[in-house]
Amino acid sequence: MLNVNQYNFHMKFIVSSTYLLKQLQVLGGVINSSNTLPILDNFLFELNHDKLTVSASDLETTMASTLNVESDSEGSVAIPARLLLDTLKTFPEQPLTFVIEDNNTVEISSNHGKYALAYASGEEFPKAVALEDPSKTVILGDILATAISKTIFAAGNDDLRPVMSGVFFQFSTEGLTFVATDAHKLVKYTRADVNASQVAEFIMPKKPLNLLKGILGGSEDEVSIEYNDSNAKFTFDNSELICRLIDGKYPNYEAVIPKENPNKLSIDRNQFLNSVRRVSIFSNKTTHQIRLKIAGAELNISAEDVDYSNKAEERLTCDYQGDDMQIGFNSRFLTEMLNNLGATDVSLEMSMPNRAGILTPVDGLDDGEHITMLVMPVMLNS
Repeated sequence: MLNVNQYNFHMKFIVSSTYLLKQLQVLGGVINSSNTLPILDNFLFELNHDKLTVSASDLETTMASTLNVESDSEGSVAIPARLLLDTLKTFPEQPLTFVIEDNNTVEISSNHGKYALAYASGEEFPKAVALEDPSKTVILGDILATAISKTIFAAGNDDLRPVMSGVFFQFSTEGLTFVATDAHKLVKYTRADVNASQVAEFIMPKKPLNLLKGILGGSEDEVSIEYNDSNAKFTFDNSELICRLIDGKYPNYEAVIPKENPNKLSIDRNQFLNSVRRVSIFSNKTTHQIRLKIAGAELNISAEDVDYSNKAEERLTCDYQGDDMQIGFNSRFLTEMLNNLGATDVSLEMSMPNRAGILTPVDGLDDGEHITMLVMPVMLNS
């Protein structure tokens, strides 16, 4: 194998400073703050005439974007990400000229100065996996971003149960379902207005999902999702993200959703949320326990921290069908869920004080959009 550097290695391109920064900031989200492989602290720049593809990777997730630049050369180099980002952030909009020669430095020229930074060979950068024999689904960017933000907050953080630390994607010809749970709370989000050509199930890790959520919110572009048993690839606009899936079998979540829930409460979401927030300030700092007492059209929310003689209670009017009941919840989970529902009114359906409560929005959903949230009760100490 001949060393490229025996010949005159030369790459040169011109690009807008703000356009480059905007793309690199998105890609920068892939890079870990501390990497075991030093090459992963870099962006890979691959130039092919007027197309520049920039990639970032942490080995699990690789993301690449293709930018338009002015150039007639080709080649690839790895450039230190932190240094480049810090420099670009300080420039007002202007063209920047990048020149890469044999002497192992990238020289950037701006309107007022010259900056040189060391590069590594592009060959050292890990190659993204190619997906063998993938299945494919196409979904609108904003719908995917919504599905992620409605579920990801409920995923667990337990390294011992990796399957529950991601979001479960279930695709079929009937529709798409996204599920997340940490065993205390569960969210199931479905779209009947979007479907896949065949049945597929896979578990997506949080990091790539958070990246996608940030990029795709509000996007009217289509996202193509390709997946096989081990990896998934999301292609949109001028970018692609490839990630390794979480290995393992997702728990049978349908089994934990109680089917018969005769006790049904409907209430203004904001009012309920604010009451729970206020009352929970007075709850025990370890259990965060609050008590809901429902009788007739009255909901009584209370909390007590016996150690400090703190207690609070509020009364709200609600619409309720069912038997009088008392049920305890962890206020943090309830708050998180109420925060994540965009509805004006919500409904809480219950069967018994020791069975999960089902929280759903009464309004504010698109056609074909359904969301079910499950919150496990806590035992009330009488």
